[in-house]
Amino acid sequence: MSRNTHLPRRTVLAALSLTLLAPLFGHAASSIDLSPQQKGQPSARPVPEAIKLLPKDVRFVKDKTLVVAIAGGILPLGGFANDSKTIIGADPDISRLVADGLGRKLELVNVAWADWPLGLQSGKYDAVISNVTVTEARKEKFDFSTYRKDLLGFYTKAGSKLKINEPKDTAGLKVIVGAGTNQEQILLEWNKKNEAAGLKPLQALYFDDEAVARVALQSGRADAWLGPNAIYALEAARTGKVKLAGTFSGGWPLTADIAVTTRKDSGLAAAITKIINTQIANGNYARVLSRWGLSAEAVSESRTNPPGLPKS
Repeated sequence: MSRNTHLPRRTVLAALSLTLLAPLFGHAASSIDLSPQQKGQPSARPVPEAIKLLPKDVRFVKDKTLVVAIAGGILPLGGFANDSKTIIGADPDISRLVADGLGRKLELVNVAWADWPLGLQSGKYDAVISNVTVTEARKEKFDFSTYRKDLLGFYTKAGSKLKINEPKDTAGLKVIVGAGTNQEQILLEWNKKNEAAGLKPLQALYFDDEAVARVALQSGRADAWLGPNAIYALEAARTGKVKLAGTFSGGWPLTADIAVTTRKDSGLAAAITKIINTQIANGNYARVLSRWGLSAEAVSESRTNPPGLPKS
């Protein structure tokens, strides 16, 4: 007799994260630290200058603790360790540095992506550190402290001499891209510009199976893959089987920033921005991005509430 088995959400996400790691990173997956201990995770000292920026009436969810929400799902940004419950990745590492800088313990809360705005506004957590892009619409309800560039990346097989930095560089190429994605819209816009300039059109390739897409790239049936830089960045760093051919803003033609998100006027943003800049200066920030293959997304400084992507 068959029966339906319902797994806890964190177990499903952990399985998803590890399952995606296998085809994405191949044999290198075994060299990635998936343990809950995360011995290579940088830590930081309290930053007195940042703590002084906190208003006297600032409120935290818990005493001596910074509660951070993360929509855990896929590494290298935020996924589950091999214990199926500990959240690891670049965003948890940044969360650790921020909590340490405030002199508080870190508590990570796994949330569904759709739930974080209301949860943050209602005071369930102090901050969201989960690949949130700064937009003008979001700035009406939240404050931001930037910590990464929102980048899309072109990746090719290792050994390719392709460099892709602007629309004309894609003329005549076969590019793997996800259907219905922001990057597909940008790629097709680039193609229109190329055709208007009399250049050879590109060919967009679509695959439902990531493993098949990888084979297409490695075999030369595709010239490049376009998607969120973070997805292939770690593979490039760990395996050497693919290489970065170019990056551009996820808000093209505008610049887009990823930021720590806090409640509007909660008084936390200025302090968090100071902490991130301190970690940039002392090298901890660079170490976090490097260990997850995200160095290309580094910012030179953190900014509080910079211009965001415009309202649509």
